[in-house]
Amino acid sequence: MGGSYELVRTDDAAGHVLDLEAGRCAAVYPKGGGGGGGIAPPPVPSPPSSPASARQRLVSLDVFRGITVLLMILVDDAGAFLPAINHSPWDGVTLADFVMPFFLFIVGVALALAYKRVPNKLEATRKAILRALKLFCVGLVLQGGFFHGVRSLTFGIDMEKIRLMGILQRIAIAYIVTALCEIWLKGDDDVDSGFDLLKRNRYQLFIGLIVMITYMGFLYGTYVPDWEYRISVPGSTEKTFFVKCSVRGDTGPGCNAVGMIDRKILGIQHLYGRPVYARSKQCSINSPQNGPLRPDAPSWCQAPFDPEGLLSSVMAIVTCLIGLQYGHKHKERIMKWLIPSFSMLILAFSLDFFGMHMNKPLYTVSYALSTAGAAGLLFAGIYALVDMYGHRRPTAVMEWMGTHALMIYVLIACNILPIFIHGFYWREPKNNLLRLIGVGA
Repeated sequence: MGGSYELVRTDDAAGHVLDLEAGRCAAVYPKGGGGGGGIAPPPVPSPPSSPASARQRLVSLDVFRGITVLLMILVDDAGAFLPAINHSPWDGVTLADFVMPFFLFIVGVALALAYKRVPNKLEATRKAILRALKLFCVGLVLQGGFFHGVRSLTFGIDMEKIRLMGILQRIAIAYIVTALCEIWLKGDDDVDSGFDLLKRNRYQLFIGLIVMITYMGFLYGTYVPDWEYRISVPGSTEKTFFVKCSVRGDTGPGCNAVGMIDRKILGIQHLYGRPVYARSKQCSINSPQNGPLRPDAPSWCQAPFDPEGLLSSVMAIVTCLIGLQYGHKHKERIMKWLIPSFSMLILAFSLDFFGMHMNKPLYTVSYALSTAGAAGLLFAGIYALVDMYGHRRPTAVMEWMGTHALMIYVLIACNILPIFIHGFYWREPKNNLLRLIGVGA
């Protein structure tokens, strides 16, 4: 799920780069090895145990991405009947809530490898912007409402109601900001210690701090007025709901600044229509599963809310920037990864304890730190298993899924494959291949 990106060329023949279009790390030739920024012809493969092979490919990058793809499929398919792994209705973190930040984290790691050397910063910037725009547009098509569902054989979207934000759009935003930071704000200092690494990347860390402070300023400092919305209700045309807020710094489902900013800038008709908080105890009789509304349900329970909105996507940039720091090469890599990972987890749980709760829809600071810390620990473990000790066979399936992450996401997570299968039927739509083999009958 790295996106439709091109290869960034370097002058280091053994350097790691991320070919995000193919979804894998690859080695590239120096100038003259290929044309126009494309992928150079593959080198003669080294034996698996060859040191050159180890230098040319960071297999843990693919394996980490593959595990994340598998996790995404698991929670999408099993989350409906296993609420414990489904997205948290509001505060708190479940297994499903790690998927998005894991993708953002690994994009950051990959960018550090892709932009190890940038001979032409203006050209690299132009390509990065184009890649982000392509990814954003793909997200609009896949998640904007163009495809109407697995069992519907219609397609198309009213542009007045298209969903503007989504998973790929969020990754595109985080990608472009992080790529520009790596292209323009990476220092040239030699790295001999952890302090030198911090000094070299101080401007990137400063940008991350500014982004975090800006997010917190909006979340806790923005005044949220009363508001209303209208939705279609069975048996009538439209029904109007009034939500009373008139508060500042509220982090509840109905009166937070994240939702207000999306309603003001994007328009409520362009937001996700099935809000996660509809499964909360305040709204659903069957919480944490979807169910009939409670008789005393608050008025905001049916209001559209985008879990990949504008302000929360700003905070998602921080996760990508953290991944970028993990991707920078330095000595004693494992220890340099474990220490910040545990530190972020400790800080995240401390913030949660003192009231700044982990919350995926809002993408709070504690949520960003906890998921990034968990990603760092997982990546360090995979790196030790695969790249240090060479145990690739147990992770071969994950590696394959990681190299085809975008394709799997499009075909399965976005329901393109199920829609395609449902599209071939005999006389009636219900007589399709899935029914023939006893699936979904």
